[in-house]
Amino acid sequence: MVRETAEVGVIVERRALDNPWVDHVWVPVAVLAGAPSAAPWSVLHESDGLTRFYAGTFKLELYGCDTGMYRDNLRSGRPSLWIALRSSPAPPGVVLHLVTADPFEGESLTEAGPDIIEAVPMPIELQQWLAAFVETHHVERPFIKRKRDRADPNALARRGPRSGTMDDAE
Repeated sequence: MVRETAEVGVIVERRALDNPWVDHVWVPVAVLAGAPSAAPWSVLHESDGLTRFYAGTFKLELYGCDTGMYRDNLRSGRPSLWIALRSSPAPPGVVLHLVTADPFEGESLTEAGPDIIEAVPMPIELQQWLAAFVETHHVERPFIKRKRDRADPNALARRGPRSGTMDDAE
């Protein structure tokens, strides 16, 4: 299986809320091409009600079998990466769970569960890397509609009693 990886840095924000049940929300806001030398969860910026953190490094993986999805992402007009944050009992309360360039995987993350999922713009360096990966490894596969088996009209038909059953004893 063809696979390539690249390290990316993830930036998230902790935004204060005026809400009686929740005092803040975490929002992924950006991805950096490469891994900065900053320590995970370093504060990058702080202002009234908002703190921006470098959440850490994640290994972005590309697979040769997913090139069609990556191509769709690049052609979308707004190439994105999907970031998933997961709740954690350890401070700061969330951990970096996943970063993906596959829009279908990103969408599937939003279907169920308490994870925080956000699509962020893909840096130009990663767009170029992704485009080169697609160019090198994409194989166009024709759509083949599968044919259904012919139905057996007698499959659900009523059958007479079987020999040796209770019906025969009566």
